[in-house]
Amino acid sequence: MSFIGNLFWLILGGLLTAVMYIIAGILLCITIIGIPFGFQLMKFGMFALAPFGHEVKVKEDFGCLALIFNIIWILLGWWEIAIIHVVCGLIFCITIIGIPLGVQHFKMAFYSLMPFGREIV
Repeated sequence: MSFIGNLFWLILGGLLTAVMYIIAGILLCITIIGIPFGFQLMKFGMFALAPFGHEVKVKEDFGCLALIFNIIWILLGWWEIAIIHVVCGLIFCITIIGIPLGVQHFKMAFYSLMPFGREIV
């Protein structure tokens, strides 16, 4: 079931989303300050390639540095990614066939709001 879901996901925009996340992550990794944020965007890209069958969990060793990076993440405007995923999720949930894809967008919105201190399982 997850193979079919991932296939539909890639066809209906998941591949484009993953490529955009990976390109943005590479661009952020050019600067030393942007490396942690670039790695998070690359993790988004890998998650966007096959979101079905994966979960986002909070790490056991969630530290204060992750909290500081999450605050910086939100202040720099990366919360807009979460809003975009919520809007896309609502659009996909209009049809019955698109509901699983909408749920994946909601999962990605949750992950993109505060990405530091989380892992993809």
